[in-house]
Amino acid sequence: MSDFPTKNERTICWSNKDRYWECLDKHAPTHSTTSGEAEPSACAELRKAFEKSCPNQWVKHFDRKRSYELFKRRMEGGYDPLEKKTPKS
Repeated sequence: MSDFPTKNERTICWSNKDRYWECLDKHAPTHSTTSGEAEPSACAELRKAFEKSCPNQWVKHFDRKRSYELFKRRMEGGYDPLEKKTPKS
């Protein structure tokens, strides 16, 4: 994608991102796409569709957004990144 996506292309991009995130929530709720960890095989095809339908910059943005949202949830649950111990859920 070289030009700015059309409304239809943006809708497809967001839909594919949402489907991919739903898969991650179901199969690996703590998976962070920016951590380098392997993604669940059940979500691999959805990831490909997400990457294919969205501009690369958007994919990077959404990956960072998901990682930040996961981090924020952990912080709300009592996680302190400066401490070695993680609170038990």
